[in-house]
Amino acid sequence: MADNMYEKLETASAKTREAMADRQHLSPPPTHARQNRMRIATRETSCWYILWGFVLALCGLSILVDRPLLFVFLREPDFKDQCTQPEPHFPAKNEDLDKLVDIIEGDAFRNASVDRLSRAVQIKTESFDDMGEVGRDPRWEVFFKFHGFLALTFPLIHEKLQVEKVNTHGLLYTWKGSDDSLKPTLLMAHQDTVPVPPETIGSWTHPPCGAYDGKYVWGRGAADCKNTLIALLETLQLLLEANFQPKRTIILSFGFDEEVSGRRGASALSAFLQERYGKDGVAVIVDEGAGFEETWGTLFAKPGTAEKGYVDVKITVRMPGGHSSIPSDHTSIGVLSELITKIESEQYPTRLVEENPYYSQLQCGAGYSDNFPKKLKKLLADNAFKKPSFFLTCRNKPDRLALEAAKQGPAIKYLMQTSQAVDVISGGIKTNALPERATVTVNHRINIGETTKIVTDRLTSIGDEIAKKYNLTLHAFDDSQEEPNSIHLSSTVNKLEVAPITPADGSTNSPFTTLAGTVRAVYGKNVIVTPGIMTGNTDTRFYWNLTRHIFRFAPGYDADDEVGLGKIHTVDERVSVLNHVHTVRWFVTFVRNMDEARFDTDGGSGKSDDLGVGSD
Repeated sequence: MADNMYEKLETASAKTREAMADRQHLSPPPTHARQNRMRIATRETSCWYILWGFVLALCGLSILVDRPLLFVFLREPDFKDQCTQPEPHFPAKNEDLDKLVDIIEGDAFRNASVDRLSRAVQIKTESFDDMGEVGRDPRWEVFFKFHGFLALTFPLIHEKLQVEKVNTHGLLYTWKGSDDSLKPTLLMAHQDTVPVPPETIGSWTHPPCGAYDGKYVWGRGAADCKNTLIALLETLQLLLEANFQPKRTIILSFGFDEEVSGRRGASALSAFLQERYGKDGVAVIVDEGAGFEETWGTLFAKPGTAEKGYVDVKITVRMPGGHSSIPSDHTSIGVLSELITKIESEQYPTRLVEENPYYSQLQCGAGYSDNFPKKLKKLLADNAFKKPSFFLTCRNKPDRLALEAAKQGPAIKYLMQTSQAVDVISGGIKTNALPERATVTVNHRINIGETTKIVTDRLTSIGDEIAKKYNLTLHAFDDSQEEPNSIHLSSTVNKLEVAPITPADGSTNSPFTTLAGTVRAVYGKNVIVTPGIMTGNTDTRFYWNLTRHIFRFAPGYDADDEVGLGKIHTVDERVSVLNHVHTVRWFVTFVRNMDEARFDTDGGSGKSDDLGVGSD
């Protein structure tokens, strides 16, 4: 009986054993009972060791395969499902309209197109940062000559379509459709160009005056973006000649000051259009933007569905002047230099949120590119599985996907990072006078998922540190006036938050699907269409209220041309004529496809489509 009691004691909990022993006044258990108890304890300890060993092994495996712990045994997602490619989208058969493809590809059209584009480039339409108001600054008057050229070059358009001028130089062409319930297609370009510095003309391979060398047209505006403007007018001229009768209204909108932020041109045009068609009154907008990119062994078309934000910050340091022979320890220029060094010593973080179109391109690359980097694919898969509530890794990690993608170069890095560039600086007026005022302007392009506040907060913090060090007063973004012995921070009127993201799901009936299907119809099914992102800004910044479906896209492609956007705003700007011809073909196909498409957003704009009132 005692042995039986000891056995009960051994299988009971510690507290129960103590209580039972007290009640029974038991003596210590015999040797064999103590041995049983030790064996049980050993088995329990072994189980814990095995469990912890298993966890450690999983952690080791996680580190070995470079994958978060919970995702070690999960299969990679099907990235093709996350980058649906619509079938090539061809317009309905029409004998007269179908002949346009052969006409566009023919020598006669090519030669005529070269002449039109060359003459357009020859007419200088430069815009400058210090331009005054329209009607007061004579430099705007160059656009009158350009308008005359367009009227003579495209007589059928100016005869058949509604042509309106907005704020004197903004051009609006409207081809009224037969069905008012269908929202218009809006196609855009800008007339102005950046100047050609005279001292750089000798560095050009061919003079920047519309020269044609058998492959390229050279000059300012050849690629940004008189090529698009001429291609759009050629598109409508061809459709008019083929007796096309649109159901959906077609609008061309040409601003004249895009290169200086569009506040007189695009701003006035967008307000005019919103008054006519109402908020969300347009089906789709296509403006200048990203084009094609060959990477990872795959050709991607990258219509821009987002634009980074923008803010210029002007920093002014005011300090006492005096004679240079008796200088202070630190002048305004010296203090400003220290502030600039502090700003440049640290970059903004590299982050890739899922809303960023480049995230979509990574998914498309992982799904369709045989040469897509394995490490990027692994990190992308981990990100697809990740949920904040249960995400677990054996190490604390930053945004490894963004950092790995950024290794491809600055052009990729700044798709995922707020940029900063010290662009303009001034200070001092004489070598023997201490500078009382020094200023610098720092340009920033805001990353998707962030706001301009990330810039103003950081610069305020840096400015406060420097101000305290030199006993200066800080005025940071408080709309105050400059004052002596101070650091003054302010943002310019061009401040702009990140653009709304355009819907870009290729599996739905949407303008993106129509655009992507048109790309694949013109260039073939080997082209993968993915949303793109613009690091710069376009005139579309003023058109956000007209539609959610805004695409910044250069639809021309020449497989033998590697220039891309690399030569705009600089020496040797040029465009391949084959690129230009393909641009016309793409717009002709897109206009026809949009005319046949029907979207849930159609059904009238809520405004009267009255074209009887113009604006000049």
